[in-house]
Amino acid sequence: MALAVVLQLLTLCELPPPFCLVPPASYPKPWLGAQPAAVVTPGVNVTLRCRAPQPAWRFALFRAGESEPLLLRDVSLELAEFFLEAVAPAQGGSYHCCYRRLDWGPGIWSQPSDVLELLVTDLLPRPSLVALPGPVVAPGANVSLRCAGRLPGMSFALYRVGLAAPLQYRDSAQRWADFPLLGARAPGTYSCYYHTPSAPYVLSPRSEPLVVSSDDSSSLDYTQGNLIRLGLAGLVLATLGVLVVLDCCSRSSALDQALP
Repeated sequence: MALAVVLQLLTLCELPPPFCLVPPASYPKPWLGAQPAAVVTPGVNVTLRCRAPQPAWRFALFRAGESEPLLLRDVSLELAEFFLEAVAPAQGGSYHCCYRRLDWGPGIWSQPSDVLELLVTDLLPRPSLVALPGPVVAPGANVSLRCAGRLPGMSFALYRVGLAAPLQYRDSAQRWADFPLLGARAPGTYSCYYHTPSAPYVLSPRSEPLVVSSDDSSSLDYTQGNLIRLGLAGLVLATLGVLVVLDCCSRSSALDQALP
């Protein structure tokens, strides 16, 4: 039985047995990128580029959920390009690529590249906006507003109600961007949005508004303390005034009794 399996495998090899090799698992995987971007609007031409660590013979582009390659390219180079013309939203999804060499057996491919998420849409998902550590700022403290989207590598803008232009702008490699605010100037109503960092630009709608307020409890306690101190001072002054009046009255009475 084992001999029959070996003979069957040898008949599948395109080259003599010494060259029908399986690449080691540690063999470097290729890299997959998208031009002009991984997030595009419908109708844009997209090129997916698969780059191998050394010259290869054949490249294959795979899409998640499909067992057969979506596209094949035979090139004796380190780079193969796969063209997707006038992409539609249905063409969005997860892609990866592999490569192989002539001295590998049939059906033997390299380790797959990291997954590339291609998004074809007119509008990015709405971001969220939160205040860290919280939306109530104590006197003298600072606050940071975090605008979080669904995709990494986007450009973020923070808006404040009453201002037409963005208050702050950030490019981030993460799925979010943080906007620091000084505590004294923090109170207000804010919103944010994000977009692709290069053309063709795809925008998100604005986040829900976030209200940042100041914590007046400490200042209120300070005011109440001042009022209490002023009240005590007034009470002391009133008491002293009463004592002075009583002393004057007693002196006047004693003087009247001493006169004939």
